[in-house]
Amino acid sequence: MRGFVLAGTASGVGKTVATLAVCRAFQREGRVVQPAKAGPDFIDPSHHTAATWRASRTLDPWLQGEAGLLRNYYRGSGDVCVVEGMMGLYDGTTSTAAVAEALSLPVVLVVDAKAGMESVAATALGFREYAARADRDVDVVGVVAQRAHGGRHERGIREALPDGLDYFGRIPPRDDLEIPDRHLGLLMGDESPLSADALDAAADCLDAAALFDAARAPPKPDDAEDPAESTGATVAVADDAAFRFVYPGTRERLRERAEVVAFAPTLGDDLPDCDGVYLPGGYPELHADALAKSPALDVLADRAADGLPVLGECGGLMALAESLTTVEGETHGMAGVLPAEVRMHERYQALDHVELRARSEGTLTARAGEAIRGHEFHYSGADVADDARFAFDVARGSGIDGEHDGLTEYRTLGTYAHVHAESGAFDRFVESL
Repeated sequence: MRGFVLAGTASGVGKTVATLAVCRAFQREGRVVQPAKAGPDFIDPSHHTAATWRASRTLDPWLQGEAGLLRNYYRGSGDVCVVEGMMGLYDGTTSTAAVAEALSLPVVLVVDAKAGMESVAATALGFREYAARADRDVDVVGVVAQRAHGGRHERGIREALPDGLDYFGRIPPRDDLEIPDRHLGLLMGDESPLSADALDAAADCLDAAALFDAARAPPKPDDAEDPAESTGATVAVADDAAFRFVYPGTRERLRERAEVVAFAPTLGDDLPDCDGVYLPGGYPELHADALAKSPALDVLADRAADGLPVLGECGGLMALAESLTTVEGETHGMAGVLPAEVRMHERYQALDHVELRARSEGTLTARAGEAIRGHEFHYSGADVADDARFAFDVARGSGIDGEHDGLTEYRTLGTYAHVHAESGAFDRFVESL
């Protein structure tokens, strides 16, 4: 599967809209598009899925390692893979550039052309030349001009580009090509999808044939995935508007290792018969009243006290706490399994790749002394009881209290860290059931 990376000059330059428009352009030519996202984000991939009807692959060297990165790329399928970058091309320890290098994919730079013409070419040239000066194996092959008009504006950009930098088209400045945002980022793809008319208008301005010609196939991974033998266990996975942050690779691995039964706590579902429960991250703060009234959380509390293994990540941790207080000051009772009171804040409390080390007794997702990598991004903080027990020491990141993560009670584990299936955490989880 050939592919390329759509990278930005900075955050907020319009990478997601450009990615959706490029996918649309390929689809109109009859090509099967595999969307992907560099970095740990859940929200941008939801827009990819809304536009292409295909799960977007997560490509993050920190979460997966380079071998895992290649495996996840090739778990996708199609004629062409469009990888949306994160932040600016070179920003971060596991940057978009690092993803492009690891996969040997060319980079198409998304440049904001709202107030420039020749400067767009100068910017792209600078990004290409920086790779050589920084000894980075990054091949910037051309640009998509974001918020660019046609006519003289477009010609000025195209004519200013030097040899070796191709012009692949533009995204027109239209109000219906803007995605509203909130805390944690954009609205989800099913909440605020771009219209077909808007995407068609953007696709009209792109050269899909030239983009496909620029794409290249990464090398196949040397090592195969571990055999995925089923454990025979049943895992109940919360799946509704409050719990929606799940990597495709995690869903796939859980289904390979266990029978997965979905349930929707905010819609009044009971907890299904199961051997273990996974509560992913999401937006419990937006559905706190429905969660407080959910029969599933009451049953979950009883079964957790009886020893049912329960794993909650970020939003899942919040739902397992004793209470959740919104920014407006409204306090709602949660499952009450974990000894913590959670409060939402106006500003984010943590944003980083994290590394956790399991303490001496081990835990549901890691053996004693084992290091596990993940990502945290949350606006809530947890006030934990004095006698709270933690499963992990934090080697990098913030965790729950700056030094620890993995609040634990009975056989329940709640973390602020999201981890990927490549970490082995979900294999460990289902094997413990």
